[in-house]
Amino acid sequence: MHPTIDVVEEDPLADKALLEATADWCDRYTPLVAIDGSDGLFLDITGCTHLFGGEQALLDDILFRLLQMGFKVQGAISASPGLSWAACRFREGGVIAEGAAEEVLGSLPVASLRIDDQTVAALKKLGLKEVGDLLSVPRAPLARRFGGHVLLRLDQALEREEEPISPRRPVAYLSVERRLPEAIQAEDDILGLTARIAASLRPNLEARGAGGRVFELVLFRVDGRVFRVIAGASRPLRDPQKIANLFTERLKAVHDELDAGFGFELLRLNVLHHDSFEEAQGDLVGVSRDGAQLADLIDRVSARLGKGVLRGFQFRESHIPERAVVAKPAISLNSDVKDRRAPAAMTRVERPLRLLPRPELMEAFAATVPDGPPSRFRWRRVLHDVARAEGPERISPEWWLDDAASEERDYFRLEIASGHRFWVYRKGHYQPNYQPTWYMHGMFA
Repeated sequence: MHPTIDVVEEDPLADKALLEATADWCDRYTPLVAIDGSDGLFLDITGCTHLFGGEQALLDDILFRLLQMGFKVQGAISASPGLSWAACRFREGGVIAEGAAEEVLGSLPVASLRIDDQTVAALKKLGLKEVGDLLSVPRAPLARRFGGHVLLRLDQALEREEEPISPRRPVAYLSVERRLPEAIQAEDDILGLTARIAASLRPNLEARGAGGRVFELVLFRVDGRVFRVIAGASRPLRDPQKIANLFTERLKAVHDELDAGFGFELLRLNVLHHDSFEEAQGDLVGVSRDGAQLADLIDRVSARLGKGVLRGFQFRESHIPERAVVAKPAISLNSDVKDRRAPAAMTRVERPLRLLPRPELMEAFAATVPDGPPSRFRWRRVLHDVARAEGPERISPEWWLDDAASEERDYFRLEIASGHRFWVYRKGHYQPNYQPTWYMHGMFA
């Protein structure tokens, strides 16, 4: 009957990706965007309409732009998500004035209340086909017959019950943007504009006594595609040029993935994570001596090569040596020096600077019973004679942990004839029918 019709297989994953891409595009209107089912979006535009000339102008702009992209959509603005959902799907949509909910819903079918098909069919059997019919029925019998879900949906649509939406992305701590009369494509133009809009962040960060740790640059392309570039800092930042420098390195890393197409018409800079900012006094020539150069190096390398390429150590409260520190990306370590201070046990001179990734089993010979060091040991198939020994230093297991070792450790510092010094421990104690095991754990400088 229709030989020219183009028939393709249904692809739910592609439909979902398209809806998510459309939700990204809608971020230009509000950061509070939620996905509604498989074919709808909720936008919380509270406090945003004045930026677009009012509610009607905002709705017209959304529908016109989506129509240009090839989508025929319906849209409605009201005081509740339920009322907007019903107006979009069961009438022509538009802007619904406050207080007009009953008038709008009265002639709509009960399915417009977002209730399941089985309940809709049961209501129709009783002659309750429209929402207006429900309004004239006593609420108590309705609740006993169909449960409270129907009344809840009715109250939500009538603006009697609050219905918050769940945004698909976390709301930024601070956000600034720039709408461009002419799209830009060059990387230098993007970075220059980033530095200018970053200057708008500084007064707000200063007023809050904070600095940004994680920044997000959102680029809206003219054809609707959205690119998000995230860059982190090892210490709180306010300086616009330093913020722009983060994205200088980051854009080099994602250069092949960032397709400017016909250009970007909107740039937005978000502060996703922040920390308190402490002012630092520089020297006579204005150079800060508080590790800023190291932090800048960490930021540049992490932005260019990835945050996992540089790693540092964070101390933990544990007296078991291998648990006392944990390796983390250097950019994520807290910049507060007090938080990086080592526990007293880790700063003792008798502890080695280098530990093996995990203790290695070794053989010990002629150890003095019950608590003495060995006179000879074999490690990695090499036999060593002990010239000097110190110890033991006993470390008890952490009994409050489920995976804690059940035996104590006695640590010894052993020096061989060549001058090399090792840190070894004995697990367990010598007993008549039990031989403890020995482990190599570290080397001294």
